[in-house]
Amino acid sequence: MTTIRGELLLRPLRVEDEAPARAAHEELAADGFDFLLAQRREEGAAEETWAEYVARLEDQRHGRRLDPGFVPASFLVAEVDGVLVGRASVRHELNEFLEVWGGHIGYGVRPAYRRRGHATAILRGCLALCADLGIDRALVTCDVGNAPSAAVIERCGGVLDPDLPVAEGTPQVAAKRRFWVPTA
Repeated sequence: MTTIRGELLLRPLRVEDEAPARAAHEELAADGFDFLLAQRREEGAAEETWAEYVARLEDQRHGRRLDPGFVPASFLVAEVDGVLVGRASVRHELNEFLEVWGGHIGYGVRPAYRRRGHATAILRGCLALCADLGIDRALVTCDVGNAPSAAVIERCGGVLDPDLPVAEGTPQVAAKRRFWVPTA
């Protein structure tokens, strides 16, 4: 668990987080953001209970039982005063897809909690975790039209990669801007 700014706590998802996490998922679905990453299960996979889902995330953090195309990753929720205000995913390594689209870090903040510094705090906490994992600079992407996210990344030291042109969108993924951010 990591406390940032004295008030925001980044921690793994817990079984007792089910109701607030599902509420956050529903809120962010309107923005096209998959808070729980639940929709990325392999087609035909059996429905899992909430406890199984939380256990799967823990396995993923340790590189166990990874679905095809997945890498070890830490799924974290951002909590302020007992409220889940956002979440983050820290990928411990990059694969071909993540090198273009996802990067090392993905994060989101619930609409009611935006413009309060939470996104910056979440990204800074994730960068510290990347440093702990031995990642010297993290690749962080954002949708081309997401100026607030680009500003957060730049505020944390992100530099637009001139050697990586904007990743063109596909029907499944929006066009991306890619930034390298120092972790130390």
